[in-house]
Amino acid sequence: MDKLKALETFASVATRGSLSAAARAEGVAPAVVSRRLDALEEHLGVKLLVRTTRRIALTHEGTAFLDDCQRVLAELAAAEASVTAGGLQASGHLRITAPAGFGRRHVAPLLPAFRAEHPRLRISLNLSDRVVDLAAEGYDCAVRVGDLPDSSLVSIRLADNRRLCVAAPDYLRRRGTPRHPRDLLQHDCLVLSSDASQTRGWAFRVPRNAQGPDNERTPAGTGTDDSELIYLRLEGPLDCSDGQVLHDWCLAGEGLAWRSTWEVEQQIADGTLVPVLEAFAAPPNGIYAVLPHAVRHLPLRVRLWVDYLRARYGDPAFWRGAAAG
Repeated sequence: MDKLKALETFASVATRGSLSAAARAEGVAPAVVSRRLDALEEHLGVKLLVRTTRRIALTHEGTAFLDDCQRVLAELAAAEASVTAGGLQASGHLRITAPAGFGRRHVAPLLPAFRAEHPRLRISLNLSDRVVDLAAEGYDCAVRVGDLPDSSLVSIRLADNRRLCVAAPDYLRRRGTPRHPRDLLQHDCLVLSSDASQTRGWAFRVPRNAQGPDNERTPAGTGTDDSELIYLRLEGPLDCSDGQVLHDWCLAGEGLAWRSTWEVEQQIADGTLVPVLEAFAAPPNGIYAVLPHAVRHLPLRVRLWVDYLRARYGDPAFWRGAAAG
């Protein structure tokens, strides 16, 4: 078995959603793709895909293995690009998109230093909270925060993103402090009206089989041994598509907000915001570099940018400095 070819085939099938689509992309018969998958599963001793005549679904093991496959393939492509580039400086036009709030604080400040290292680059940064179609709009890379929708895009996890429920002390004095996620139904919740990372709701980890408000539960086995992850779809008297506006409303005592630690750590430290329901905090989701498709020869400008992000975001001192700022 050609392990590399098998990994490429598995990643292609998983991201494209069918054997026939992966076969067409590679120019081989679906039977060839099927044989490679069979050989890979036999080699690993686990089932990676559930295949029916109508659809293909990843098993739990397949989902975990796909993340590793994409990382390995991306790193291999980066290594090939490094060799073929002959050590030359990156050049060309690097087009990046990022969420507005996160991009202002943690992407834009990095770009002058990155370009100083690669002066032949031209860099364009788009800040938008809408989910940009990378391929259709010609972007090289997106920085995205939160749960990613299933797609053919290649994602590289750069750092953890922990989220907290917070409120101003004045709000808690007036309305009381929620003790359980279901208590949020009786509170004013400040909800983003258009944000991909919150379409499922606010995430909490609760005791397994606990009764609560209408919510979406994850499949068994996704929480700890005695807890599970739930998503609460909440409403309130105020909502906005801009996270900074919600942040300002929360500081003004207008309600509870579900925010990332990079947004609220400084206010928590100085006491202007108070974390609540910490015992029910969900596991962190991620901060990702997202590429439009799995390319064999990643452009040097993109590889160097992703490596730069990985190095900066992977350093705990970066986030401590960001919170202090």
